[in-house]
Amino acid sequence: MTPPVYAIGIGCRKGVTAQDVVALVTRARAAAGHTAVQRVRLFTLDVKSGEPGLREAARMLGAALEGFPRRALAQAMPGVSRTSARVESIHGVGSIAEAAALAGAGAGARLVVPRMSADGVTCAIALAAEGPA
Repeated sequence: MTPPVYAIGIGCRKGVTAQDVVALVTRARAAAGHTAVQRVRLFTLDVKSGEPGLREAARMLGAALEGFPRRALAQAMPGVSRTSARVESIHGVGSIAEAAALAGAGAGARLVVPRMSADGVTCAIALAAEGPA
């Protein structure tokens, strides 16, 4: 069986450290129950993608980092399990981590790890519809 490709959605406060991002991504991957991963890709809101801590975390994880426009996250909102009124008031969408993970995994994706948060970082993991359980 081919190891899964994780679409990991990340939200963060300004100035987050790469170490905090990597620590939460590591916890989320463990929560997913998969230790072997074919590839990890990180996704976020486009205005967050230039955040130095996220960029460095992606480098440390050997992962691509892609930012989605707000409308792409809004299209993924029906699949999210948790929303935040605060995030919606700031960014115009109620979820960054879960929506970015779902948008990154593509149509029919499912969350395998709902939003987790620690140290100013939020993280969620989604798999593509055809991905292994």
